[in-house]
Amino acid sequence: MEATEKDILRGGQFLVKESNCEDIFTPEDFNEDQLMMKEAVSEFVDREIWSKKAQFEQKDYALTESCMRQAGELGFLSVAVPEEYGGMGMGFVDTCLVCDYISGATGSFSTAFGAHTGIGTMPITLYGNEAQKQKYVPKLASGEWFGSYCLTEPTAGSDANSGRTKAVLSDDGKTYKITGQKMWISNAGFCSVMIVFARIEDDKNITGFIVDYDPENPNGITMGEEEHKLGIRASSTRQVFFNETVVPVENMLSTRGNGFKIAMNALNVGRIKLAAACLDAQRRTITESVKYANERIQFKTPISSFGAIRQKIAEMATNCWVGEAASYRAAKDIEKRIELRKKNGKDTHQEAELKGVEEYAIECSILKVAVSEFVQHCTDEGIQIFGGMGFSEETPIESAWRDARIARIYEGTNEINRMLSIGMLIKKAMKGHVNVLEPAMAVKEELMGIPSFDVPDYSELFSEEKNIIKNLKKLFLMVAGAALQKYGEKIEEQQQLMLASSDILIQIYLAESAILRAEKMAKKQGEDNVKEQIAMAKLNLFHAIDVIETAGKHSIISFSTGDEQKMMLVGLKRYIKYVNMPNIIELRHIIAEKVIKENKYCF
Repeated sequence: MEATEKDILRGGQFLVKESNCEDIFTPEDFNEDQLMMKEAVSEFVDREIWSKKAQFEQKDYALTESCMRQAGELGFLSVAVPEEYGGMGMGFVDTCLVCDYISGATGSFSTAFGAHTGIGTMPITLYGNEAQKQKYVPKLASGEWFGSYCLTEPTAGSDANSGRTKAVLSDDGKTYKITGQKMWISNAGFCSVMIVFARIEDDKNITGFIVDYDPENPNGITMGEEEHKLGIRASSTRQVFFNETVVPVENMLSTRGNGFKIAMNALNVGRIKLAAACLDAQRRTITESVKYANERIQFKTPISSFGAIRQKIAEMATNCWVGEAASYRAAKDIEKRIELRKKNGKDTHQEAELKGVEEYAIECSILKVAVSEFVQHCTDEGIQIFGGMGFSEETPIESAWRDARIARIYEGTNEINRMLSIGMLIKKAMKGHVNVLEPAMAVKEELMGIPSFDVPDYSELFSEEKNIIKNLKKLFLMVAGAALQKYGEKIEEQQQLMLASSDILIQIYLAESAILRAEKMAKKQGEDNVKEQIAMAKLNLFHAIDVIETAGKHSIISFSTGDEQKMMLVGLKRYIKYVNMPNIIELRHIIAEKVIKENKYCF
């Protein structure tokens, strides 16, 4: 049954509307074709990448390039490319699925893959004219050519639009000469095509260009040496220098001054794909850690029997499972929005893709932050389970930890993304796309009224947890609404408040996604058959409440005083309250027991 406008929540509306478990997509809903793709990708990764992990850590850039070519031959580089340009033309969920399972073995290959298929190819697919797409996209989709993305400069990082690279139009109006310096350019060592951002004259915004690169005829392009990095060691990362590089005017991407918009929309797509790319790294880390814990004997028993180790395994598995739930929920929402826009006939394929992803920019930022922090925690705990061996390059955990660190910086730092999620929500509220004002006023009235002392019936699965999530949404509206009322348009200057509000927003989206995933599974398979998933959803919510309580308290006492402060602190306690507090140790035991028995991440 095809989705209609009213069936799909708009981006950010999860905060003010309730979702039913039947309405969300989960990994358990993968169809047969998607499962086949998952198996094909996993088989390739195990054979060609995981088995050569040590070579990647020796900065074998040629190996990365070779594996990329094989990925191209197998069609993995073309999943998101429309069929008319040599691609598979698959949906957004399929794109995230391939990005997920191809990225877990090593961050070096994951970075090369993401840079090429995302920011290297996608800007041409989505912003290029027909001639540009016909010339470049088929060769990028096949892996004959590789792409790179030249945005960052020494003075332009998070402030991407402040770049100093210049593009000067020739006297005859036929070419531009690009001069400037770019840094941290992934795939620079083996790319054939660069997406380069430069400023024309004194334009307010930068402009995008498609620049061909041939080392035999460099056209004013020189490369710095390979960067020596903490992680992703076999990912080619270089500075690129342009000295009056001649680019035909027909290679301008989109229109003059539209480069900043291209860059921002490319980052939106990159953020949810980065979240997906952090998932299989967690699965593999959990599996390696559990195997070691089952084999490592101390005090005449496997260390997997110790409560301290079981706690780590349970938390690692829970975070991974929750990240899956939230990532694929958002991916399907984006896919539905794209399909709906195409069906309505108002947009071209390009416009539908762009607007579909842009609609869920809030969720993309949420996922980027949450899952990148999950993978860092997972690899860190993996090292701890391995103990001294985890600190050794002989084990796969050491490199996994180093590779994970970049994820909190890629695609906009987590601090930037936290503030973006709140800033974008405010803008959506101002435009009327998310009705925040009325629910916020209702919360204020509720707090001033007499609370109910009736004990609710929480006999059904997740009835209490779903009520808590409703209350957590009220808590966000209470805190963010009061802060916005005090600071108005200057709220963005209050960065610590923005960060705290974002932490609340992130926890709400993840907790709701996990509860809905577990509820959907329970309805299909029976509660007894998914007791571990139920435990993970409950454990995650318990942790979410801890984070939200701290963020809420810090916010309230920082901007309010007197009776207003007392009222909000009372509201905080009311909205995080359990009637039936879960037994956290028992939940962890249920989760860990399953993973330890299966000797792998098994969800």
